[in-house]
Amino acid sequence: MTPLLTTTKLSRSFGGLHAVRDVDFQVVPGEIRAIIGPNGAGKTTFVSLVCGRIEPSGGAIVFDGDDITGLPAFQRVRRGIAYTFQITSIFANLTAYENVALSVQRALIDRHQDRAPQKRATALHRGVLEALERTGLADRRNVLAGNLSYGHQRLLEVAMGLALKPRLLILDEPTQGLSDGEIDGFVALVRGIADETTILLIEHNMQVVMAVADRITVFNAGRILAEGGPEEIRANADVQHAYLGTPADA
Repeated sequence: MTPLLTTTKLSRSFGGLHAVRDVDFQVVPGEIRAIIGPNGAGKTTFVSLVCGRIEPSGGAIVFDGDDITGLPAFQRVRRGIAYTFQITSIFANLTAYENVALSVQRALIDRHQDRAPQKRATALHRGVLEALERTGLADRRNVLAGNLSYGHQRLLEVAMGLALKPRLLILDEPTQGLSDGEIDGFVALVRGIADETTILLIEHNMQVVMAVADRITVFNAGRILAEGGPEEIRANADVQHAYLGTPADA
């Protein structure tokens, strides 16, 4: 299967710090790919390069057959890449409904579906409710985003990403701050949208990773340490060493 996303020798340095080093990476359409690794491994820097938040020091990024290495972030969104931030990024003084409406409106404009006002309003309302319902926030749609719990703010950002109808949805630590029940709901959500969009998931909760990922990529010191299925990664001695500090041959 032709990859949806490919990076070749992708690198990013900050002075003498090599945050991402010569990363060759591929994701195929419809895949749920988890990216894991210890703190400082380069995970967030890597996905920031993919979505265009920062520029690479070297290498290339190809999305759906096109080289997007030099494209700004907003053009990557228009091509179908959506990214939820590790640090929650919402409009605190707007309601949950209004936050999601901004994403739906962007998607409608990009798809040239904004010409008939009545149809636009109907599509906008339908798109907002769909995203809120899927993330369990429909009953909080009129609450100011700043008044939501931290966990619900995280889910709101996921809803904003879903509302863009992306081809690639990048989720950076989405379960941070969620209750056990909300995490269960998130796992069900990811499984439910896998038929619609490819998912790239950065996550520290290994139970979530093992429950949803088709494949797992492990970063360490800016490089890919290992790749494989959940059971393969669970049994990998190098991965255990990177996380636990145990001897690799123990």
